[in-house]
Amino acid sequence: MALKASEISTPIRERQRTCKPVPPMHFRPGPATIACISFLCLLIGLLFLALQIRTIFSDQLKQEYSGLVLEGIERAEGARNLVRVWQRQADNSIAQSGQAEHSDDYRRARIDLSGRLTSLAALVNASPSAAPRIPRSALSSDVNLDDTDALLAVESVYWRAQRNTDSADARTRISRVASTLIVLSACAFGALITALGMYAKRTRQLAGESHKFEHAALHDAMTGLPNRRKLFATLAEAATGLSGSAGSGGNPVRHKIAVIYIDLDGFKQVNDSLGHHVGDEFLIAVSKRFRKTVRLIDVVARFGGDEFVVLVHEFSTDAELEAIAQRLIDCVLKTGEQMGIGFVRASIGIASFPNPVRDYHQLVAAADETMYQVKRNGKNGYAFTTRVT
Repeated sequence: MALKASEISTPIRERQRTCKPVPPMHFRPGPATIACISFLCLLIGLLFLALQIRTIFSDQLKQEYSGLVLEGIERAEGARNLVRVWQRQADNSIAQSGQAEHSDDYRRARIDLSGRLTSLAALVNASPSAAPRIPRSALSSDVNLDDTDALLAVESVYWRAQRNTDSADARTRISRVASTLIVLSACAFGALITALGMYAKRTRQLAGESHKFEHAALHDAMTGLPNRRKLFATLAEAATGLSGSAGSGGNPVRHKIAVIYIDLDGFKQVNDSLGHHVGDEFLIAVSKRFRKTVRLIDVVARFGGDEFVVLVHEFSTDAELEAIAQRLIDCVLKTGEQMGIGFVRASIGIASFPNPVRDYHQLVAAADETMYQVKRNGKNGYAFTTRVT
């Protein structure tokens, strides 16, 4: 039985939908990778510099060797010129008087030329380069002077060219060394700046992550309010600052702190009848109202479960605390009305430092005890701690 085109293409479409594109791989080198690459490049560059510097020294030695050979050629040419002078004088004396005068000087000049050529041959023939060699026959004192002139001319041309070539090579290699040093310096500087930048970025990331971890450790995950650890740290800081201010002549009337302990009456019924997700929504909503109804300098913390604590900074009279407590009770009622939950109320205990609670370590416990007294007396209200601790 023939299949329709749509029936054939359906599995293909399903396979196309199930096949997800593979995300491209991105290589992000870290500071350690960049440092290794930079070190490798620096090592290669230093090796290249070492080879170039070694070649430069070799070229300098070649130049010095060429200079010695050219100096030997100049001395040989000087001896050859002296032989020519004594030969000319001897020829003139024969032409004028028929006697060969200055023959001894001429002979000594030929011997000196032979010595100069021997020294020159020792330098030229010992050269590792393919220089024109000086044969032993050219070192005799009786050799033809024209052949000596031709030999010295060939040697002079070759060694001058060799010295110029070595000098040009040395200048080229020095230029390469300078360029390599500039490139290596730029690469090292760039790698250093890159590594420092990546290190600073990584440090900022770690600082941000550390801040997130610290924030998570000091705040409630659901409501975002400070937890009891953060509350006790803030309370200790406020109490310590309060003691220092009073000891330095501060106003003991204005500089007081208080803890308002809040427990939600009937909240367990919300979880049991409506579900924990509704209870979580209620806690989040009432936390936002608590935060908005107090001052910015005051701290609202979730102490645990359906219990909250408000740390009040710098109040003057108990009437201020009563107003805050009444607003907190209203927050619970309005949240219940908004969510259609009319049976949740609040019991509140209030304790202040340094009067009547003289030890701030007992401040939260005193407010908690007072809150339970409100619960026993009918709930949905507030009371002040009167017991001195």
